[in-house]
Amino acid sequence: MLDIISSGWWMLLIRGLGAIAFGLLALMWPGLTLFVLVLLFAAHAVVDGVMAIALGWQLRKRPGEAPWLLIILMGLVSVAAGIAAFTWPGLTAVVLLYMMAGWAIARGVFEVIAAVHLRKVIENEWFLVLAGVLSVLFGVSLIAWPAAGLMSLMWLVGSFSIAFGILQCVLAFRLKAVGREIRSAGGAKDAGQ
Repeated sequence: MLDIISSGWWMLLIRGLGAIAFGLLALMWPGLTLFVLVLLFAAHAVVDGVMAIALGWQLRKRPGEAPWLLIILMGLVSVAAGIAAFTWPGLTAVVLLYMMAGWAIARGVFEVIAAVHLRKVIENEWFLVLAGVLSVLFGVSLIAWPAAGLMSLMWLVGSFSIAFGILQCVLAFRLKAVGREIRSAGGAKDAGQ
């Protein structure tokens, strides 16, 4: 199972880079209209969801070993949130805020559950736990302070996305290194036989 997860390191990297790009755009142009913010969020959620679904689809080849269904569900939640945002771009700031909060909380819960399942397989699974906890805290903070203006929301969204993206990139490079170790160990094993 670890070989499949590590071979998909680039998917996590794409997710992380997408989150960082989304966060930087939100911080660089805080005066964006709600329509543009909705489209940026929708695009990010769809890309993130597609990458999660692709990873889960690869992991399904090892039933019982990986939480592939949870990863696919996490991806479906992201894609659904993105499609909803594309479908109704005229959403008010409050509706967008609650939609983003629900997406972040659901995604965070799925990531923590996935990390618990993966703790026996990979080291440093706490990166995934931390990303999940960060998602839940972000969603809860959006619900707790709904009166925050669009400018505050964009700063919060931008900061969250950058932090989350960095954690995803770190995890991706860690998985890439694990994959190299697995291939090296497999090559050394084959040479000894």
